[in-house]
Amino acid sequence: MDLREIPDPVLPAPDWVVIRTRMCGICGSDAKQVFMEGDGDSPMTALISFPQILGHEVVGDIVAAGAESGRRVGERVVLNPWLSCGPRGITPPCEACARGNYNLCFHFTEGHLEPGIHTGNSKTATGGFAELLPAHTSMAIPCPEGVPDEVAVLADPFSVALHSVLRNPPPAGGKALVYGIGALGLSTLAILAKRHPHVEVGAVVRYPHQADAAKRHGARVFQSEPTLDLINAVAEWSGTRVHPPWEGLPMTFPGGVDVVYDTVATAETLEVSVRVTRARGAMVITGVSQPARFEWSPWYFKELSLIGSNAFGVEEIDGVRKHAIAHYLDWVAAGEIDVSDMLTHRFTLEDWRGAFEAIANQRETGTIKVAFDYR
Repeated sequence: MDLREIPDPVLPAPDWVVIRTRMCGICGSDAKQVFMEGDGDSPMTALISFPQILGHEVVGDIVAAGAESGRRVGERVVLNPWLSCGPRGITPPCEACARGNYNLCFHFTEGHLEPGIHTGNSKTATGGFAELLPAHTSMAIPCPEGVPDEVAVLADPFSVALHSVLRNPPPAGGKALVYGIGALGLSTLAILAKRHPHVEVGAVVRYPHQADAAKRHGARVFQSEPTLDLINAVAEWSGTRVHPPWEGLPMTFPGGVDVVYDTVATAETLEVSVRVTRARGAMVITGVSQPARFEWSPWYFKELSLIGSNAFGVEEIDGVRKHAIAHYLDWVAAGEIDVSDMLTHRFTLEDWRGAFEAIANQRETGTIKVAFDYR
């Protein structure tokens, strides 16, 4: 990881544009890569290429437009980062892309781009940790005039959470537990409040600033530690009993929470989730962490659904189908959603070390979302 001068981006095709970054959020996946988490034993390494310029949570201005892009210089846009069939010049689009499921494109290693699932992890689709980045015209979503950059830059994590809730909604009158109150967790709370106001929502937090944020969004707060106290507290909240084993942590049965939205997905969070989810309930995983052993017998015994939720694409809400980022921007412009408290820290690119130090020391710094600000 280093800060260096690079050449300006070259458009890989005439239907691409160049975006000048206004702000770029630091995703949890960016931070994990910078912190060198994991041992490299991941099939996902087959779908990326190096060297990389990270950063895919981007709001910026089009400063160059290819002849076939249909765009104009000066447009302010939010980046849809997926390097799917359209950006790769592949026609006809694969089955997933034809349905708007760009996150599941069949061709992340093909076409006229180097391998990469999204902007920032492909050698030829450099990201927003730079002043200029290339993007296919379909990746540049117009940003409404009244939406500030500080709010527009939150579109990506919000869309990740939106996709997870739309695919796995809680039952009417049920209970949902959001594990982890970072950007994804806070967005999930806001979405549940908007889309499912009659569902009781709990939030598992580690730090005081996360508890404050969760309360602002109407959630019942549970401390992540001690783990035994957490399980007992969630069991009491969900109106069920716990069953203590010979050794280790108890589980709820048959009751518990209806769905857990796990934005952390460590062995520790899964250890709790399988214990507090009701029989035939769901655990929805939006976080990505290094695998480790957890006790999964409750998963089998209670017939739980462990569901991965990967990013976003075109989403249908109340009969309207459009990109998740477009839904977010419209809701913000109409005053129907507000997650602006998510953005807690901004840094210049030159102070990139300070940005990642703030993320690494959340207890002291109170960070939720950190962004580079180029303005």
